[in-house]
Amino acid sequence: MASMLIPLSKPFFGKEEEDAIKRVLRSGWLVHGPYVKKFEEDFARYIGVKHAVAANSCTSVLQLSLQGNLYNNKRKFSSTPEIILPSFTFVASANAVVNAGFKPVFVDIDSNTFNISPQQILQRINKNTFGLMVVHFAGQSSRMDEICKITRKYKLVLIEDSAEAIGAEFKGKKTGSFGIGCFSFFPTKNLTTGEGGMLTTNDSKFAEIIRTLIAHGISKKKKKKYSWNRNATYAGFNLRMTDLQASMGVVQLKKIDYMNERRREIVETFNEKISFIEEIEPPIEDIDCKHVYQMYTPRTKGNKISRDKLVTLLNEKGIGASVHFDPPVHKQSAYKTASRNIKLPVTELVYRRIFSLPIYPSLKDKDVKRIINVLKDCIYELKVC
Repeated sequence: MASMLIPLSKPFFGKEEEDAIKRVLRSGWLVHGPYVKKFEEDFARYIGVKHAVAANSCTSVLQLSLQGNLYNNKRKFSSTPEIILPSFTFVASANAVVNAGFKPVFVDIDSNTFNISPQQILQRINKNTFGLMVVHFAGQSSRMDEICKITRKYKLVLIEDSAEAIGAEFKGKKTGSFGIGCFSFFPTKNLTTGEGGMLTTNDSKFAEIIRTLIAHGISKKKKKKYSWNRNATYAGFNLRMTDLQASMGVVQLKKIDYMNERRREIVETFNEKISFIEEIEPPIEDIDCKHVYQMYTPRTKGNKISRDKLVTLLNEKGIGASVHFDPPVHKQSAYKTASRNIKLPVTELVYRRIFSLPIYPSLKDKDVKRIINVLKDCIYELKVC
C-alpha cells in the first residue's frame, strides 16, 4: 500500500500557538491559570452564550451535561430516564448517555443532511423521555427550529453534540447556543487544543454545577474559613483542561472563521467537480444552515460501485479517505442486543454508502485537484473490473 500522501485531516497551527504554549511553560502556572478562564470567556462570546466551561474532552462534557441535569431537574421517573439521539454518530455520544445513567433511544436521520429527524423524535417520546441529544453531523446544524419546538412542548433537556460543528449556524445562530452545547477540540476538529472540550449554556446555576463536577465536586464559590478547606458537595471528577491546552485554544479561536471559510472554499471545488461524476453524490447544505465541513462526506449512488472498494482503492493511491460512521451505534456490540428490534432504514442505507474525503484548511488547491482526479480514476477502475 502506498503511503498516505494526502491525509484525511491535519491540524492548522503555527508560531502563534507555539509561543502561547511557551508562555505558559515559562510562567510555571500549568493548571488553574488565566488561560482557561480567557478561553472560556472568548468561547462563550463567540458562540453567543453566557457561560462556557472548559474540560478535558467533549465526551466528558456530554456526560456531565446529563449528570448535571439530574441535580438541576426535579422530574421523577418510573424507570430509567431516556435520552433520544441518532444512531448515526460516533459511539461517544451514546457512551455518555449510558455512563450518565440514562437509557439511549436511537432514532433515524434525515436522508439529505444525515442529521436527526424531527419527525422520528416525535414518534419515540414517552413519559420516561428526559431529554434529546442532537448531533450536528460533519459540521452542519440540525433543524433547530423544529427541534426546539419539540423540546419546549414536552419540557425536554436539549443537548447539542456540537463536536463537529464549531462555528456552524442555523438561521444565523451558532450551534451550541440553542440548548446545552458540547464541543470537541480533538486534532481532527475545526479548532484543536490536542484534546479538550467545552460546554456552553445560558443557565448560570447549571454552569456552576458543571464547574463543580469537573473539579472533584468541590465548588470554588462556597465560602470557607481557610484556603485549604476543600469540601465536596457532589461526587465529582477530575476532568479539567490545562492552561497549556487553553493557551492554544485562545489562539485557535482567533483563526476559526478563517479556517472554516477555507473549508467552505475547498468544498465549492469538490462539489462542482463531483457533481459531474455519475456514481457519486456530494453532501447537501441545508438552505437555513452555514455548514463548516469538519468532514466532507459524499456517498455512492445505488449499487454501481462498492463504497468499501472505493475507499480501499483511494487509500492505496495515497488519498486518506475513510468512513463515518460504520457501523452506526445501534449495530455495535455494546448496543446491539438492546437495539435488536429498532428499525432505522435511512441510517441503514446511508452508513453503507457514505465516505469521507480529506479536508483541512492547509489543503492546497493542487491537492484538491489530485483528490478529484484520483477519485475519478478509482471509479473508472472499479467500473471496468
